[in-house]
Amino acid sequence: MRRLGFLLLLAATARAATPGAPAPAFTLEGRTGQVALSDFKGKTVYLDFWASWCGPCKRSFPWMATLQQRYGAAGLQVVAVNVDAQRADADRFLAANPAPFTVAFDHGGDTPRQYAIKGMPSSVLVGPDGTVLYQHAGFNEDSAAAIEARIRAALAQKGKP
Repeated sequence: MRRLGFLLLLAATARAATPGAPAPAFTLEGRTGQVALSDFKGKTVYLDFWASWCGPCKRSFPWMATLQQRYGAAGLQVVAVNVDAQRADADRFLAANPAPFTVAFDHGGDTPRQYAIKGMPSSVLVGPDGTVLYQHAGFNEDSAAAIEARIRAALAQKGKP
């Protein structure tokens, strides 16, 4: 039994969002259909995990909207994955906090487990080739500036050998 637990832990760790490793694939319910990470191949993806009860998540939504507007034409796609158990909680949050970017719902929490997410909000920057570039937990103005700098650097590298 101990060995099985170790193997499960090892399997979960192998899928975690490790910089340089492939980002774990997912297909989730979206606002208007399914959302799959593979839909954004060739784009730099800012993958954000959030919940309706998360205070910093509320502050991050206007910033993510600005990111999408500012860098969308350069190849950035913001994808916000909600982890609330009830879709209604997420819908109330979204009614109060507009999200002009892709939103997906993971009521069972499988995707944050694949990415080894430990708190809300957490984000993962995925390169156009599907590899993890960076992972970050939390949100404040200082972290926003650092994350945006990484996004700009990733977009500048897009298409370069």
